[in-house]
Amino acid sequence: MMFYLSRQTVSRHRSLYAGSFIALAVGVFLLGLAATATAATIAYRGPLAESMTVTTLGSSDTAPQQVRIPLSDADVSGLQVVLSMVGTISGFITIFVIASTFAFAVASRRQEIGLLRLIGATPGQVRRMVLGEAFVVALVASLTGAVLAQLATPLLLSKASYTELAPVKLEPASPWVPLAIAVGAGLLVAMLGARSAARRAGRVGPIDALREAALEPPRIGPVRVVFGLLFLAGSITLLALIRPSTGEGMVPLAMFTPMLLVIALTLLSPLIVPWIARLWAVPLTGWTHVSGLLARSNVVAAPRRSASLAAPILAISAIAGSMVLSLSFAADSAEASIRDTLRAPVVVTGPADVGAVPGVAVVDAGLPIQFVRIGQDDAELEDAEGIDPAIAARTRDLTALSGDVNRLTGDTVVIGKERSGFEGYRVGDEIPVTFLDRTEVKLKVVAIVKDAFGVNPSFLVPLDLARKHAPTAQPDRQFVLPADGVDATALVSRLPNAVPAAEWEAEQAAGVREGNRFGLILLLGPAALYSAIAIANTLLMGSLQRRHEFITSRLLGATPAQIRRMVLWEASLVGAVALSLGTAITVTVGILLRHAMTDGLADVPVTVPWGVLLGIGGVCLTLAVGSALAPTTYILRRSQPSAAVD
Repeated sequence: MMFYLSRQTVSRHRSLYAGSFIALAVGVFLLGLAATATAATIAYRGPLAESMTVTTLGSSDTAPQQVRIPLSDADVSGLQVVLSMVGTISGFITIFVIASTFAFAVASRRQEIGLLRLIGATPGQVRRMVLGEAFVVALVASLTGAVLAQLATPLLLSKASYTELAPVKLEPASPWVPLAIAVGAGLLVAMLGARSAARRAGRVGPIDALREAALEPPRIGPVRVVFGLLFLAGSITLLALIRPSTGEGMVPLAMFTPMLLVIALTLLSPLIVPWIARLWAVPLTGWTHVSGLLARSNVVAAPRRSASLAAPILAISAIAGSMVLSLSFAADSAEASIRDTLRAPVVVTGPADVGAVPGVAVVDAGLPIQFVRIGQDDAELEDAEGIDPAIAARTRDLTALSGDVNRLTGDTVVIGKERSGFEGYRVGDEIPVTFLDRTEVKLKVVAIVKDAFGVNPSFLVPLDLARKHAPTAQPDRQFVLPADGVDATALVSRLPNAVPAAEWEAEQAAGVREGNRFGLILLLGPAALYSAIAIANTLLMGSLQRRHEFITSRLLGATPAQIRRMVLWEASLVGAVALSLGTAITVTVGILLRHAMTDGLADVPVTVPWGVLLGIGGVCLTLAVGSALAPTTYILRRSQPSAAVD
């Protein structure tokens, strides 16, 4: 009975649930696209001759297992990582958008739900009706999104093939499992998002059917407060983990910490939004008088509706802003670490023989080498460099943070600080590895040194060991010290493929920034597009459901221009509140991350991408205002004050 009523309600309120349908369909489309593309990368099998099979160590809980490691450039693991992160971000934003749209749909039907209670519907029946509505919308939207994802998968794979992340030809795999996962995720997300709205609907009393003014309750439920505080405590814990010893885990923390903060602030937003709105309204009311005062009153009097409208703006501004700022600070840190670590004033790119050139005192010609590092549950192909520690210590900073670099002889290895912190390696540990010539060796950690992109890789092995297992290896770059009394600039002109160290450092830093920019586009591009649709969708729903309110305002003497100005300032206030919270999250995460990344470095540049950050805020605010004003103008043009009695 209640499911039948749910279907009838969705059919009758198509315009109200159209926003939820669009939001979920686009979310499932992104999830399905990521899932089908990931399935294609998993199904890809490179040439057997260009791979190695190793056996993991196993643990007390898992048995050793064989793992096939690609050895050529035909490695699609980079695309798999990006797709998984895209799916995570898209799924996270989808939950918030669906929760917001369903919460708004329930709030808009408060009188209708009160009427159902008045004629005998129990709170449990009302909850089941709302969950049934969510299921109906979610089922149709999920299937639609899955079909669109399947249609778009060949295009995505063709664009991803033969790129830096997937330098191979990828073909679509069987779509049934990934699309089933996407549809299931869509249904789960919708039901989770609608659950709180269903509980709220069950608490609507029969007396609400008699209320002309749909005032929201002044308090939020204790369960919501408790969960909001728990997520806030979890966020503070993650923030405390962003410290220098975190190593390579800092970047994942920069992505997941804002998510927890967004969840916490969204749960507590009916308490927070009115206070921040009052602060923003102080200059607004002084400038606009009546329209600004009405806008402030509407935002403050309906904190749940305002919080629902602010949620998608808060989510994308916090996540995108944090990642943009974090990656910019990471590039600053990389630039400073390259500058502080490299001591040689001349860099030769390539394997040129420069040792016999007059004026050259020292040539640090490290040999690149690869090996498969074997862990308990996995194995990974690693890049390393073979060095002579006596020579390398003169051209770059190899000061040991622990251990002794001079002990780098035989089957030993020096580990970078970040990898040591991330993997938990300590001096004296033994790392099982298999070189590409299939030789299995246990490398003993003898020292831990600072990392520096392009200068000190994560693994340094003895030069003799590199020559033994990679006899044809040639140096990618050589660090050169001029002899006493020889000018470095003059030496550059005499050496083949030589550049001043400062120029080489600038090229390396530019490469880091370009790679970060490419990663941001891949990670945030789909999520940003979805968030833009969600922001417009949510604000559009909010304005379309206020037809009776606008007509009543006309009946009381308000002009269309005054109503449009009121809606303009309302949308601006909601956007300003959401962007304020998003900015607070971005700044907090950025400052902590910068402190952790720049620990021990001097004169680190500060590069704040103001254009990108302001662009994120400007686009969000423009979408919010435009999506609120467009339906308002439409309603005012097609409705007359006499319609208030209909």
